[in-house]
Amino acid sequence: MKLSNFKTLKNNLKKDISMLPSIKVALLGDTATQFLTTALKGVAVERGFNIEMFEADFNQVERQLLDATSELYTFDPDYIIVFQSTHKLLSTYNKIETDKRHLLAENRLDFVRTISKNTSARVIYYNYPEIDDTVFGSYANRVEGSFIYQVRKLNFHLMDVSINNPSLFICDIAAIQNKIGRDAMFHPAVYIGSEMVFSIESLPYIASRTIDIICTMEGKFKKCLILDLDNTLWGGIVGDDGYEKLEIGHELGIGKAFTEFQQWALKLKNRGVILAVCSKNNEYTAKEPFEKHPEMVLKLEDIAVFVANWENKADNIRQIQAILNIGFDSMVFIDDNPFERNLVRENLPEVTVPELPEDPADYLEYLYSLNLFETATYSNTDVDRTKQYQVEAQRASIQTNFTNEADYLKSLNMQSEVRPFNSFNIPRVSQLSQRSNQFNLRTVRYTEAEVERMSKNDDFHTFSFTLSDKFGDNGLICVIILKKKDNDTVFIDTWFMSCRVLKRGMENFTLNTIVDYARSKGFKNIMSEYIPTSKNSMVQDHYTQLGFRNVDDPMNHYFKLNVSEYKEKESYISAI
Repeated sequence: MKLSNFKTLKNNLKKDISMLPSIKVALLGDTATQFLTTALKGVAVERGFNIEMFEADFNQVERQLLDATSELYTFDPDYIIVFQSTHKLLSTYNKIETDKRHLLAENRLDFVRTISKNTSARVIYYNYPEIDDTVFGSYANRVEGSFIYQVRKLNFHLMDVSINNPSLFICDIAAIQNKIGRDAMFHPAVYIGSEMVFSIESLPYIASRTIDIICTMEGKFKKCLILDLDNTLWGGIVGDDGYEKLEIGHELGIGKAFTEFQQWALKLKNRGVILAVCSKNNEYTAKEPFEKHPEMVLKLEDIAVFVANWENKADNIRQIQAILNIGFDSMVFIDDNPFERNLVRENLPEVTVPELPEDPADYLEYLYSLNLFETATYSNTDVDRTKQYQVEAQRASIQTNFTNEADYLKSLNMQSEVRPFNSFNIPRVSQLSQRSNQFNLRTVRYTEAEVERMSKNDDFHTFSFTLSDKFGDNGLICVIILKKKDNDTVFIDTWFMSCRVLKRGMENFTLNTIVDYARSKGFKNIMSEYIPTSKNSMVQDHYTQLGFRNVDDPMNHYFKLNVSEYKEKESYISAI
């Protein structure tokens, strides 16, 4: 896995991309953005998207965003990328009276607050790589009116503004400058002659970080980190050396690199990324360090799926995928062995396989640079994800004790709480909207702000479903959004569900709930739609299997259910 250079990104635009899904993106900048546009579109092609781009005229950021009749709003983009450069900010600073320079950051923050409220599109705002004008030197950190103080204040409070505006996302290009260096990111002679702030060499980094954000909001992101063990999670070979002699720990030496790598993996797990193990080892031997080594950061309870045997790793990753029921393209496989990496790449090309450096001391810095686990959502429920997958494995084991599915489902003692959207579950609803790909009938993504607006609109009725059983609580696992079409008809705008609860009768329970609501409001018909994507083919027959009739429309997949003819479907889930 290697970042493409600018020439490669430019050549990507010569490919046939007519079959790729299209996204409308607007780019507004106060300096030259032509090459940035090329890089953004080139990276999007590599990620499986075709960007339909509106590039505003030079230095038209304010006019485009504040004028409701501007070309920007006529274009009606899905995403607006706003790049207001540190160089132009410095120029503004230089023109301000000395006694008012301490207001620079707050004035810019007011503008950002305004634009994030003025548009229904998602705004991706670039933060500010630092320019130290050295007027005060290091003493600038004690002078509120210094430029470096204002830039740092601005970057800090942009995070606060983003927290309070769910449709505003900060693209951290300041972090890119910290990584590759200011001299690599900015070439003064090029800027003076062309108004181009970013160097050609830095554009792939910036474009990649930007498209990372768009991908997560379009449902393309990494959910699972699969780890090799020997010389990946620790130094040495546990089967040969024994767990006591493994290189791991906080003391000086290479063991420190492996410990810090484990700490990074644990932070990902606590953020909601699923950890799995795929190792060529005897299972007992492979688990010994987790159970007995005092310096191990990761424990067995942190691992959702543990596969250790002597089979080839591609087949073992297929086994992990079957247990987790997630797409291969949402998996990252880390292994120190080039042979194993190539084997997985050749047999499972959708799995992301980083090309680890030879020296374990370099593992983390390399992985940091890839930004593999970008996310557009986060909630406290994410920390329970590993436990939920472990419990699911228990359910699968218990199922083998029953001769028929009905007896098994009854034994689970399942319960579901059905609620409309509220301030507590709106973040989780939005998160599921971003994450759900396979069981998602229309695959429409919603931000928290959009979900909140629908929850307050009388033309919409919203449902959130939890599911618990004797093994534990799965939390919020299903979402329905109904939209009133007319006095006789309600439309299922959204139906998505976690694949962890498939084959438990949740579909029947959900439809029974929808029909009960429709009857209570006097609706005669329930309309629905299936929009095919590359990932949701598993639900292409969902509505017909539930008794909906296909509406004769060659251009669309519409379905209709007559409420008066509906008979309640069998379900072993109790409402609470």
